[in-house]
Order: sequence, then C-alpha cells, then structure tokens
Amino acid sequence: MERPAYLELHRRGELIERLQESLRIMKSCSLCPRRCQVDRTRGETGFCRTGARARVASFHAHFGEEAPLVGSSGSGTIFLGSCNLLCSFCQNYEISHLGEGVEVEPPQLAAMMLELMAAGCHNINFVTPTHVIPQLLAGLIIAVEKGLNLPLVFNTGGYDSVETLRLLEGIFDIYMPDFKFWDNAMARKYCQAPDYRERAKAAILEMHRQAGDLEIDRQGIARRGLLVRHLVMPANAAGTAEIMDFIAKEVSRDTYVNLMDQYRPCGEARKDPLINRRPSREEISHALDAARRAGLTRLDGHC
Repeated sequence: MERPAYLELHRRGELIERLQESLRIMKSCSLCPRRCQVDRTRGETGFCRTGARARVASFHAHFGEEAPLVGSSGSGTIFLGSCNLLCSFCQNYEISHLGEGVEVEPPQLAAMMLELMAAGCHNINFVTPTHVIPQLLAGLIIAVEKGLNLPLVFNTGGYDSVETLRLLEGIFDIYMPDFKFWDNAMARKYCQAPDYRERAKAAILEMHRQAGDLEIDRQGIARRGLLVRHLVMPANAAGTAEIMDFIAKEVSRDTYVNLMDQYRPCGEARKDPLINRRPSREEISHALDAARRAGLTRLDGHC
C-alpha cells in the first residue's frame, strides 16, 4: 500500500512549516473566502464563530459515507463543530449552527486519529475542516509522530480558498467537496455566500490538480483523488445540470460524483416554501439524466 505523502512532508520538516504558515494566516484570518481578518489565535471569532481551538462533536467509524471510503471497516470520521458556510438547511444543524461539541487541544485530536486507526478505519475523514486547518495540522503532526499512516479526507462544503488549498498540497490524499449551488442568488439566500459558484469552481479545479481522479485499490478502497458530492434539492434550487456540465467539461468526465437524494427540510428550511419538502422522484430522475447527458462516467448509486 502506498504511504500517504504527508509522511514524507513530515520527515522533511514541511508539515511544521505548513502549520506555521496556517497560524500566520489565522492571525488575520483569511483561511476561507469570508476573509474575516480577525485574530483567531487570540480567541477572536468571525463568521465561523471559532477561535483558537477546534471543536469536535463526535468521532467514530462511519458506515454511511461513499463505498470507497467505507470499505469493510468504516471511514474514521471526525465531525468538527461549526462551519464557514452555515447553510440554513444543514442536516447537521446542531453541530454547524448551534455549537454542539467540545473544544479540544491538538493532542486530543491526535488521539482521536490514532484511535480510529486502531479501530481499523480505512482513512481519517475530517468533516467541515476549512475553518480549523491550523488546529488539524497541529494534531496531525503529533499523530504522525505516534504512527498515523492513513489517508486523510478533506470533507468540505466547497467554499474554500485556493490559496489555503495550496498550503494543503501533499497533506490531504482525498478531497471530497460539495458543489451546492450554481445560482449565486440561491447561495446568497441559503448560505450567505454570493460568490459561491466561483469559489467552488476554483476550489474543485485546484483539488483535482493536486489529487487527480479518484484512485481505488483492488479492495475497493479509495487511496487518493477527488470525489464530488452534490445534493439534489427541490425545485432545482441547486442548479444540478449546470454543475454536472462544469464537472464533466472543466474538471474530468472521470470525476467520481455522488448525486445525493437525501435532502430533507432541516434547520431553517421549514420556513421557506421553496425548499420545505423533499425532492420528488421526477426531480431526482432529472438530476441523474443531467449527469449522464453531461458525460460523467462514475456516478455513485446513492441517488
């Protein structure tokens, strides 16, 4: 089995250099496109409402992720508190919006990674990591020194800065972004992110440049590459066809895409008549047809 690239970065001292650079960025925070420019190292908070410490809601072997991540022993998932996107319909609303979880120090994060590895998980899967990259790198360095050698998954809402992603090159083996909205008016309404489409496109292109198409070994386990998630929403609020065309034409027709049909009204969605329902069978069928018409060759079976 190929060793994760971050092990060599650590051997050369580059992981520490990346940590130091990420901490410098966090002093006037521009880790994500929000660019709140608060000094989070001193406990100040911006849009993500997170200061110097990461918050963890839970960690466990997760069997509900995509098959190449789950395998036989599960994806070692660490659910991080808060988020830099804060979608009004978030299915993890208690974690992202209401602050569920406890603040942890880097040694605690490292211990979680090592416990998941000891449990036989195939990877370490960080859910909503964008706003706590320095904290994760600090924990990773400790975990590597104690034997961590699993692939790392960057499981993100897609609202990421290319400059920050470049800092992560060679650290994360698998990138798993959402592409939530094509229409920026929808992104503004539901995520307060009027530049979401442009940011998500640039981020996904950078992720693909770093990691390429998803590589799966003989046991069916993902080792490296890009996996894009897209949640089918009622009334085509997400702009599925345009997103599928972008992925096929500008990223790769061999991109592994999970079209997800599990949308349900959560959080504030019940107050909005447009998205206060599940998508219909017809809407889900249209989404699949759009992906096929775009020429995508690796569609997950969750839709």
